[in-house]
Amino acid sequence: MMRAPHFWSAGLDPKSRAAAPLTRALLTPFSAVYQAITARRIANGPHSKLPAHVICVGNITSGGSGKTPIVQALRQQLLDRGLKAASLSRGYGGRLKGPIAVDVSAHSARDVGDEPLMLAASGESWISRDRHAGGLAMIEAGINAIIMDDGHQNPQLAKDLSLVVIDSSAPFGNGYVLPKGPLREPPKAGLARADAVVLMGGGPMPNAVAASGVSVLRAKLVQTLPVPSGPVFAFAGIGRPERFFDSLRKAGVDVQDMLGFPDHHTYSAQDIKRLRALADAHGYTLVTTRKDYVRLAEADRENILPIDVEAQFEDQDALDRLLAAVLGEDKNG
Repeated sequence: MMRAPHFWSAGLDPKSRAAAPLTRALLTPFSAVYQAITARRIANGPHSKLPAHVICVGNITSGGSGKTPIVQALRQQLLDRGLKAASLSRGYGGRLKGPIAVDVSAHSARDVGDEPLMLAASGESWISRDRHAGGLAMIEAGINAIIMDDGHQNPQLAKDLSLVVIDSSAPFGNGYVLPKGPLREPPKAGLARADAVVLMGGGPMPNAVAASGVSVLRAKLVQTLPVPSGPVFAFAGIGRPERFFDSLRKAGVDVQDMLGFPDHHTYSAQDIKRLRALADAHGYTLVTTRKDYVRLAEADRENILPIDVEAQFEDQDALDRLLAAVLGEDKNG
């Protein structure tokens, strides 16, 4: 996957060279077509209702919002309520079409994609290019609560609850739809179909979210492993690598150097050799995200430390009330 263009960033002078005004102008018709196709697909989708709870965790931008840890956290919340819950992903980057339950002992990221494989390490995870077929297979396997990973623009399944995850530090980029900007659809349209927004981080409330009137849940990502001691060289191939680097510093990690790769990057032997050479030259420990770690070949993982994170909700009671309403629980009973 290509690295996000610099002109997708927010806050650039729209007439400056950094904002690439000519490139944006040339991409305008393509953005209009993308937006129209997305809107038509959503409006005309089958919206099949399954005999199971379906909670969708999606976003409005392309990658980098912290969606996968939210999926993991919600799956655990449902399991704690006595439901048999599992995640359902498209399997982006994997060769298998599904429906299939992800097996960490048998599948690689090249088979099922990095995010489903990471989710399978802590619970039940399925992939299916056809979400309706995937949902039916999961129900056949006894699952009664489906966490639909990254499906806000996918109309194949009717959702009982639609959550949109937004990074408060970079909510909508430059405000344009793909490929002119990072948006999958205009915020107003996406938020109109949301039951709640999960706002990641401590940044300000985006104006579009406030104007929508949608309920907002605040959450943050926290490291779940002891921070490494000594200087580290951090690398990551995720939507926004700089957010990972910043989180390490905030956790007290001595980040001496860093290198970002495109989202879902497939690491070659040459990549690993280069990273080891850079780290070894200064005695740094190599650290990366769990999502990157599962994409590494088994032989390349030696002496590379994966940093695990989990999503923590600021107001657990608000989340409980939201889930109780969807699940039909009587909180007064």
